Amino acid sequence: MKRSDINKQIVNAKKMFDSISFKLPAFANWTPQEWKEKGSEVDEIVENALGWDVTDYGLGDFNKTGLFLFTIRNGNYNMRSKYPKGYAEKIMIVKENQLCPMHFHWKKREDIINRGGGILSIKLYKADAKEELGYEDFSVSIDGVRHDLKAGDIVRLNPGESICLEPFIYHSFTGEGADVIVGEVSDVNDDANDNRFHETMGRFPKIEEDEEPLHLLCTEYREWQK
Repeated sequence: MKRSDINKQIVNAKKMFDSISFKLPAFANWTPQEWKEKGSEVDEIVENALGWDVTDYGLGDFNKTGLFLFTIRNGNYNMRSKYPKGYAEKIMIVKENQLCPMHFHWKKREDIINRGGGILSIKLYKADAKEELGYEDFSVSIDGVRHDLKAGDIVRLNPGESICLEPFIYHSFTGEGADVIVGEVSDVNDDANDNRFHETMGRFPKIEEDEEPLHLLCTEYREWQK
């Protein structure tokens, strides 16, 4: 992705979050220069990958396949004594007709919430023993109500509605009718080790530096602190 495109997505996200009065923590607005001045006091942000995250999954077409995320809080399975939180929270944006690709998590249980905008359309399968798309029936909880599903069923969430996704439940999602602001409340998030994509792809983009970053992404802090 071009840095200029990432910057544009961040500006757009701020406007969308403001439209539903969703406020981000102060570090969301730190500039790269401010990051250079930070020390060990921000280790929790750095080591738990809090902050801005824009990805095209390495496929080069963000508007077709991609996701915009901001991780607000998170624990760390590899540093439990230092960061004992057992939970995480994200706010995301999936564009109208943009696909967040099919994947599941081995460890993470998550509530996916439509916070505003269009309809969040989620396609679901239960993984089989070989971690492929399974064909057996399964059930999910949608706002506390159990729903029995068949492989490949689509659940559509209106603003305010949410679904609980257990580990090994494959899911992909997109926005219908408009861009969708998506909340996530979950167990600890570990993007480096707890994503099983159905098709091989990367989690983070390669960046073409065509202009200066407006804000750093959650994977870039250490480079700017050197």
